[in-house]
Amino acid sequence: MADAVFLALSVITIGSAIAALELRSLIYGSIALMGTLGGIAGFFFLLDSPFVALFQLAVYVGSIAVLILFTVMLVKRELIFKNIEDKRRKFAGFGLMLVVMVALGAVFLDSGIKSMNTDEPAVDFRDIGTDFVTYYWPALILMALILAGSVTGALVLAKREDVENDQRTN
Repeated sequence: MADAVFLALSVITIGSAIAALELRSLIYGSIALMGTLGGIAGFFFLLDSPFVALFQLAVYVGSIAVLILFTVMLVKRELIFKNIEDKRRKFAGFGLMLVVMVALGAVFLDSGIKSMNTDEPAVDFRDIGTDFVTYYWPALILMALILAGSVTGALVLAKREDVENDQRTN
C-alpha cells in the first residue's frame, strides 16, 4: 500500500513540478506549484512526520503559494496572459533540470541513507511544537514579518498606476 501511495505522490509531485515550469500562464503555474508543494507534504506524511507535513502545508501551500498566486493576480493582468516563446530558455531549463537532478542524485547516493539506524524512538510532534514556541520563536516572528512585508509589497505593486503622458492606462 505504501509503495502505491509513494508512486502516486511521486507522479503528482513530479508532474505538477513540470507543469509549473512549462505552463505559460502564471496562474496555472502557481496552482501547479501548489500541487508540487502539497505532494512534498504527502511525502512527509508517508515518512510518519505529521508535524513537518502540516507545517509544509501551512507555510508553503497555505502562505507562500497563495501569496504568489495573489501577487500574480494583483500585478499587471496583461503579464499573466502574455505568451513568451523562446526555445533557448526551454533548452536551458532542461539542462538546468538535468544538472540539478544529477547533483541531487549524487547527494542522495553519498548520504548513506541506507545505513541509517531507525531504532530510535519516534519524537512526539507536540514536543516539536513546544520546542518551536520555546526556542525558535524569534525565527517564527521573523518569518511572520517577512510574510507581512511580502503581502504589503504585493498590495503596493497592485495599487501602482501606469501613467503615460499624464493619462491613466488600463
